[in-house]
Amino acid sequence: MQQYKLFINGEWVDSGTGETFDDVNPATLETIAKLQKASVDDVSRAVESAEGAFDSWSGTPAPLRGKILFRAARMLEERKEQLARLMTQEMGKILKETRGDVQEAIDITYYAAGEGRRLLGETTPSELPDKFCMTTRRPIGVVGLITPWNFPIAIPAWKIMPALIYGNTIVFKPASDTPLLSIGLVKILTEAGLPKGVLNLVIGEGSIVGGAIVNNKNIKAISFTGSVETGRWILSEAGKDMKRVSLELGGKNPIIVMDDADLNLAIDGVLWGAFGTTGQRCTAASRVIVHEEILPAFQKKFIERTKKLKLGNGLDETTDMGPVINNLQLQKIAKYVNIGKEEGATLVLGGRTAKPLPGYFFEPTIFTDVTSDMRIAQEEIFGPVLSLISAVSLDEAIDIANSVVYGLSSSIYTGNIKNAFKAIEKLDTGITYINAPTIGAEIHLPFGGTKATGNGTREAGTTAIEEFTEIKTVYFDYSGRLQKAQIDVE
Repeated sequence: MQQYKLFINGEWVDSGTGETFDDVNPATLETIAKLQKASVDDVSRAVESAEGAFDSWSGTPAPLRGKILFRAARMLEERKEQLARLMTQEMGKILKETRGDVQEAIDITYYAAGEGRRLLGETTPSELPDKFCMTTRRPIGVVGLITPWNFPIAIPAWKIMPALIYGNTIVFKPASDTPLLSIGLVKILTEAGLPKGVLNLVIGEGSIVGGAIVNNKNIKAISFTGSVETGRWILSEAGKDMKRVSLELGGKNPIIVMDDADLNLAIDGVLWGAFGTTGQRCTAASRVIVHEEILPAFQKKFIERTKKLKLGNGLDETTDMGPVINNLQLQKIAKYVNIGKEEGATLVLGGRTAKPLPGYFFEPTIFTDVTSDMRIAQEEIFGPVLSLISAVSLDEAIDIANSVVYGLSSSIYTGNIKNAFKAIEKLDTGITYINAPTIGAEIHLPFGGTKATGNGTREAGTTAIEEFTEIKTVYFDYSGRLQKAQIDVE
């Protein structure tokens, strides 16, 4: 059984705690590795290492930083299948999805590498003669990155690659459920030529390791993806030191199916949106709001299609849906199924752990007769549980869609362009899909949401530069005399 260490200042080192924990395959319950738990002192060492590397790394020309990322992207491509299979063992989702996860990391690495020759600022005329005005971008400093288990290489890459290309140094804590992919990513970046100290990996409990990252005064920014509760705590704590904070939190994402929709296309999309990744996506479709005129036909066909989904080990290419991540999540999903029944929703499919499979499997679950005020229609379940809700019109469907505290992703299936544009305008979410499910974000576009989904920041795409840089405005006066803005202008 291989035991993995922490990565600090370019070396794999023992943790200060001497404690380990098991990394368990959720499909088989087999232990696949042991990991060392970091301490608060380990986090401090990682921060010191990142501080020591900052001047040199931020002073390296951005195109040269980009060359390292280009090499890393090629290595990710070469190891794509190996990493995907490891991810299926560690996290549980099926191979075609883990291949997509790795591909997303490849894509963002290439994209960020290319940004090394951009890092664009602005130029603008001055109101005074013989004066030049522009903005430049500077790195923030040492940044703390805290990532979840459901996309164990894509989301770390979303954060790490932009942070690196913009000249920051990093203390990185992955989720304890899926650390092996982060270790693989760190190894690739090191092999690609990343200097020591630039990227430091600390693994362990969120309350200890994550808390130490958030509270370390020498970390200048935090980027976190995870639960709303933890995000609120981070925002509160980081505010004490005026840290930059980027939060990507929960979702309760709706798909609207109108009476003029292509029904088969909509069912394809809802199946993928609701049960892809076993519903363990922040963008998963957990509510489907269907026009009342087509609800009976939609419901019948959708249940028939869902019954055909095959549960099992994701390494089997014929599997449609893998396990949930751990027993705690399994119990949470079961609790919400009971809540739904107690609230008066009708359980028409699933609702149980899947036997005799040995791992943490839960059946794809469908509720009907759901009203928008029920907890199963309001709270994030993060599992394969879908609520079908009836609406009499597009206006009512949009009101139902907007009735939750989250605002990440949304979707509408319609053949009417007017309906589509009305949904784009009125749905209070950061992302809207037309005739596609709520999942499928591409790395060159901003990702994030409204309301309790985050704090207004966006990841990936052109907005990644906002997350990991500071703007400096520069005024260059070559007039040779004192000029006073606003005063010398007539």
